[in-house]
Amino acid sequence: MRLDDEAESENVEDRRGGGGLRVGGGIGIGTIVIALAASYFFGINPMTIINGAQVLQGNAPQHPTPTTARPVEDQGSQFVRRVLGNTERTWQHIFRTRFDQDYPAPKLVLFSDATPTACGTGQSAMGPFYCPPDRTVYIDLSFYRELRDRFGAGGDFAQAYVIAHEVGHHVQNVLGISGKYEAARARMSAARGNALSVRLELQADCFAGVWAAVAQQQNARLIEPGDFEQGLNAAGAIGDDRLQRQSQGRVVPDAFTHGTSEQRQRWLRRGMATGDIRQCDTFSAQSL
Repeated sequence: MRLDDEAESENVEDRRGGGGLRVGGGIGIGTIVIALAASYFFGINPMTIINGAQVLQGNAPQHPTPTTARPVEDQGSQFVRRVLGNTERTWQHIFRTRFDQDYPAPKLVLFSDATPTACGTGQSAMGPFYCPPDRTVYIDLSFYRELRDRFGAGGDFAQAYVIAHEVGHHVQNVLGISGKYEAARARMSAARGNALSVRLELQADCFAGVWAAVAQQQNARLIEPGDFEQGLNAAGAIGDDRLQRQSQGRVVPDAFTHGTSEQRQRWLRRGMATGDIRQCDTFSAQSL
């Protein structure tokens, strides 16, 4: 991606130094990965696993305490600000032309380890996430290293896709889709709720593709050869089937919450190909 000419978003808060939280207890990366997998596949609060590991190590779970270091201005934060800034301008264009209204941009928080959110304490083990009540995307940039080294999905567009997917959840929230999803899921069994979650996540993938397509239309220099392929590779790398096979050696379809690798790539590609938000109705689709 060529982001040199992109204006940075003013809606990014960097808590990595001054406003984040740190959780004590000497937890290793292996526990974090297990906690992430449990949260991702089975809806288990990752803090349940992390706190349990602390007890086994003889360390009682500690309450998060504020950090004191100053926020860091680095290449990673600059990248995030520029990508988010582009999503703001792109979705503003889409909202004005499609809905004849302004786009209320989300906030994005950079953090390390843990941070307070309107959805509870956010943990790095959860991976990037969007919190509807405070309309904020949360991301620990160490996730990008995990995406590259563990899942083989490196590249700047792969990283931008992660942000665009979470912004896609914000678009769902603004359009009232998330509220309808939450109301419907509350009346469902776990298995049916997971199936509905898959449709929500695939739509966010499609919205990420719409962003990429429209952004390219607005700035032909933004997307470089191979960028879309990086995004598709990232979507395939974090499909439920692939992650389950890697983490537990078997696939449990009833536990899917985000969609298979093929499904995630299909809906991301659909958004990229059409640039049309109307083509992202995963909830009415007969086949995903």
